[in-house]
Amino acid sequence: MKLVKSLLLGSAAGIAAVAGAQAADLPSRKAAPVEYVRVCSAFGANFFYLPGTDTCLRVGGRVRAEYSFGERWSAGQDMFGTRARGRIFLDARNQTAYGTLRTFIRYDVTTTTGVYRYGGTNSAANRFSSINGVNQDSGIDLVDAVVQLGPLTAGRTASMFQFYANDYTFHGARTSDRQVNLLAYTASFGGGFTATLSLEDPRTTGRLAAAAGTGGYAGLTYPDVVGQIRVDQGWGSASLSGAFGDRSTYSSPFVGGNGAKQDDIGWAVQAGVKINLPMLAAGDALFLQAGYADGALEYIGWGANAGHGRVAAFPVGNYGINGFGRVESNTGYTLLAAMRHYWTPAIRSDFLVSYSALQTAAVIPGSLRSFDPKELVASANLVWSPVAGLDIGVEVLYARTEFGGRVPDAKAGFLGRTIKSDDSWSGRLRVQRDF
Repeated sequence: MKLVKSLLLGSAAGIAAVAGAQAADLPSRKAAPVEYVRVCSAFGANFFYLPGTDTCLRVGGRVRAEYSFGERWSAGQDMFGTRARGRIFLDARNQTAYGTLRTFIRYDVTTTTGVYRYGGTNSAANRFSSINGVNQDSGIDLVDAVVQLGPLTAGRTASMFQFYANDYTFHGARTSDRQVNLLAYTASFGGGFTATLSLEDPRTTGRLAAAAGTGGYAGLTYPDVVGQIRVDQGWGSASLSGAFGDRSTYSSPFVGGNGAKQDDIGWAVQAGVKINLPMLAAGDALFLQAGYADGALEYIGWGANAGHGRVAAFPVGNYGINGFGRVESNTGYTLLAAMRHYWTPAIRSDFLVSYSALQTAAVIPGSLRSFDPKELVASANLVWSPVAGLDIGVEVLYARTEFGGRVPDAKAGFLGRTIKSDDSWSGRLRVQRDF
């Protein structure tokens, strides 16, 4: 038995030695080097290098949950609504001999119900609706798709006209806050001074409708031309912007019109200032802004309708038919003040007041007075940020609309009742995480 064990052990040792020798004769295969993701600090926090390139990329997003409550004006009308929004963005940058090359893409996906869809100010303060409940609405929105190389900006991004763009509060004010297709050039003069010239597609700017009876807008002959002069310094910022564009109308004979064409130009101007208030608390700031528009009311924040509460919705357009049957531009102005104050590093409040008034061509049926809506919006909120990137807050909004004369009471118009003004209260709870 001992002899057998010795033979077996000797054989195994011999085989191992031969196998080792053969393995030593084989070509060696080295492991491929692992390329780890490297942090890119050239453009701020949260960027990293794409492996194998000199491109710095940031991936981020947002999740927002909101719950809004408001007065209702009929038993069939919803008194609350919900909103869920998801956001994702990609920000890719490189340093080049021509300046920074940047590509930015952002998508928002939103679902809303109830009071968000009654068409009040930023879908907030309610107006009367005869619809028994409002169905859920979902949408995917390409917010930004832009390429920037040094002073050149091309694609879809925020209009170069705007300054205060609903930076504070949950609800929106009457201000220019629009994403548009554009081609822009920005010149820098040092000391924080810049000047921008932008060509913007009015079909993407939220251009308000032409008056009924005109046949609608004629085909475009040129884009909206927008200019802005701006300064950004330690004390804050200031901006002066202007815009004009083709707002001609055409009653096409090919679809039953009379062939009439009227050439018109809509225009708008705006001035704003942001004042940093570190003497109150770190991060405190105050916005003041004023805007005026003639035939281009979208530039001062007006959407398709005016009205709150029982005041019937008045369709706002850039042009109307006056009492003599002639096409005439609608004009208006907007004033606003918005402030942010930090009570503690984790608790802040926003305060907003805006006032806007329009002078419209259209007259109230059965009256010699124009609609001329005037709107007051005021809101305040309280937001707690327990950890970085997380906001939990509540906000209250008051809105009031007054017309130039008495209009049908939306709730009791069938009884012949009229009303000149009405208001509305609403509240909103928001939970939001940015990453």
